Order: sequence, then structure tokens, then C-alpha cells
Amino acid sequence: MGKNTTNDMTQGNCMRLLVQFFLPILAGNLFQQLYSFADSMVVGKGIGDTALAAVGNTSSVHFLIIGFAIGLTGGLGICISQSFGSGNYEKLRKELAMSVWICLAIGIVITVVSLAFMRQLFTFLHTPEDLMTETLQYFGTILAGTTITIFNNFAMTLLRSVGNSRVPLAAMIISAIANVLMDLLFVFPLHMGVFGAALATVLAQVLSALYCCYYIGKEKNLIPKKTDWKPQGVIIKKLTLKGLPVAVMNSVTAVGGMVLQTFVNNMGTSYVAAYAACTKILGLFEQPANTVGLALLTFVGQNYGAGKMDRVRKGYRASLWTVGIWGLLISFVFICFPKAIADIFFHEPKAVATAVGYLVIIGFSEAFMCVELTTVGALSGLGRTRLCSIISIAFTSARIPLAIILGGLIGLSGIWWALSITSIIKGIIFTCTFLWITRKRG
Repeated sequence: MGKNTTNDMTQGNCMRLLVQFFLPILAGNLFQQLYSFADSMVVGKGIGDTALAAVGNTSSVHFLIIGFAIGLTGGLGICISQSFGSGNYEKLRKELAMSVWICLAIGIVITVVSLAFMRQLFTFLHTPEDLMTETLQYFGTILAGTTITIFNNFAMTLLRSVGNSRVPLAAMIISAIANVLMDLLFVFPLHMGVFGAALATVLAQVLSALYCCYYIGKEKNLIPKKTDWKPQGVIIKKLTLKGLPVAVMNSVTAVGGMVLQTFVNNMGTSYVAAYAACTKILGLFEQPANTVGLALLTFVGQNYGAGKMDRVRKGYRASLWTVGIWGLLISFVFICFPKAIADIFFHEPKAVATAVGYLVIIGFSEAFMCVELTTVGALSGLGRTRLCSIISIAFTSARIPLAIILGGLIGLSGIWWALSITSIIKGIIFTCTFLWITRKRG
């Protein structure tokens, strides 16, 4: 295989391979998070607080739609990483070709259905009237580029599945820089409003996808032959069964987020803005654990495909210690310095108080959340996506009645406690499940 495009993770020092693979993914994800902050600042400063709240109001719905698609493509990557680890490149090419057909079909369906029912969905979520117009304008533009977003994510997933995290890093950096520059151009001198911010995001995804495809095309074993493109039901079914549980898991998580978003929306625009900013903060701090999960998915997938379970266990143990320590550091920062973080984003006392309450309560569960994100990646690498889905759906769904009960007893903080408690339980259960499965296989 080409030296520049693929990386065999079934041989060599486990920790060294994981770190080398992990760092570019982390750098790319952090860069994307920092871009997200910059994007929010451009929208807030260039258009206004209402526009910022409108963009933030789309986050849970966006994750429902895109999270489903990304979960599905992530499942496709599991099969590809296992085929790569076993050295079966003929099977890999067929899986790649069928994955492209799946991505195209999912992209078209999501775009058409979502655009048709977009207004009804945001009405159901009790979106404040002063946010509705800009919410629909922004999200409609994002939806128009759904197929591009899906292909971009699949291209990066494909490269990571064969051990290449450097090209996706470069693609994300190029995309983020282009996005910010286009944001500044479309929002300030051209005065295109939230439509301009959304258009910048879509065009940046196009650049990222093209960059990844260029490097995929340089590796002959990643280019399907003409006969590989013929639809094959058995392979499509296998790929879908791997990806669908992850897609459903993401969707259920998003639905839970949408319900919580509804509770927050009913409290007013300032609470919506505070909640949107806090979720961005949380996303930034959780990136290392999320990235370790992505790295483990590829590492475990390749080694499981090669039948090397000792390396699977060794890689997981090293990763678990790393993210556990990171999670404890996050908890310390959130619990001890919440106001310092909130003051970076807000001046209004009500918004600062809301953010402080959220960060303190969520801080108690951060170590467990980090462990969960890492272990889900490891279990997915073993192909246990259905099991991950069952556990996640059960406890994520439990957040809704728990939020209603606790919210009725102690107000807004009850919603945050519902999130925190279920994250603690999921972290414990996922870890015990992985240890049990790998011990059983040993």
C-alpha cells in the first residue's frame, strides 16, 4: 500500500501508533471547534444576538439529520477498517463502492424530507417567533448541502479507516480557514446575513471533500474497479446493519437534545443563546475524548480484523487512563471556574448565571462522559454497534422523563442534572461492557 495514504496499525507499538494517529484528528477537531467559536463571533458581531440565537437554535435539529448520516457513514468505516486489517483489498473496494451508493441515497432522502418539513419541526420545538425567519433561512441553506456534507464525512472516515489521519487534518484546516474568510466576506461587506454564514459552511465542505478525494485517488487499492460499482445487496445489507445502529443512536441523542431545547426555548432568547454557547464549550473540552474514540475505532477495527485481541485490550487500557485523567481535569475546571468561562461569552447577568449553573452540574459527569465516548469507539471497532445503540438509546431516552421530573422540582438546573446523571451511568455501563466482552473473547 502507498506510504502516504494508508497506515497498518496491526503492527508496532500500540501507544505510539495511537498517539500518532490521534494527534492529527485532535488538532483537526480542535481547529473545527475554534472555527465554530469564530463563526459564532462573526454572526453575533456582524448580524446580532438574534441571529446568533437563531443559528444556535438549529444545533439539535442539525445533529438529528446530519448525526444520522454521519453515524451511518461511520458504520461503513468499521467494515472498511476490518477489511484493511485483514488485507482483503478486493472486499474493501466493493465495500467502498457500495458505501458511495448508500451515501448518495441517504443524502438525497434527507435533503428532500428535511426541506419539506423544516418549518413544522421548528414550530414543534417552540422556536421563538423572533428567531423563526433567520432559523429557517440558515438551516434551509445548510440542508441544501447535506449530500456534500455526507460525502465529505465519508471521505474522511475512509482515510481514517485505513490509518491516515493527516489528510483529514489538512482538509479540516483548509475548510475552517476558508469558512471563516467566507463568513467575513459574506456577512460584513456583502451583508448576506445568516444565509451568507450558511453558504460559507457549505462551500467549505466542498473544498474539504475535494481535497480528501484527491488523496484517495492516489492509492490504487482505494479505487473501486468498474465491476465493483454494480449494486450488491449482500454487501449493502452488511454495511447498513453496521452503520444503522450508530445512526439511530445519534438520532435518539439528537431527539433528546431537541426535547431539552424545547424546554430552554420556552424560557426566552437569552436562555437559548446561553445554552447554545455552553454546548459549544462542552464540545471543545470533550474533543480529546471524542478523538480517542475515533482513533480506537480504527485501531480496534484493524486489529480485530487481523485477529489480534491482545493489541485491542492493550490499546484500550492505555486510552482509558488517558481520557479518564483528562475528564477529571475538565470536571475541576467546570466546577471551580465556571464564571470565568461564562464571562468570556456573556455580559448579561441572566445569561452568565444560566451558563454557570450548566457548567457546574455538567462538570460532575465529564470524566464519565469522556470514558463513554472512548469506549463507544472501541466497541464500534469490534463491530458491536447494535449493543452500543441499545445502551445509549435506553439511557439517553431516560433523560426526557428525568428532566421533566427534576425540572418540575428544581427548575432549569433539573434539566442539567438529568444530563449529568445519565452520562455517569452510561460511562460506567459502557466500560464494564467492553471489559466483559474482551475478557470473554480472550
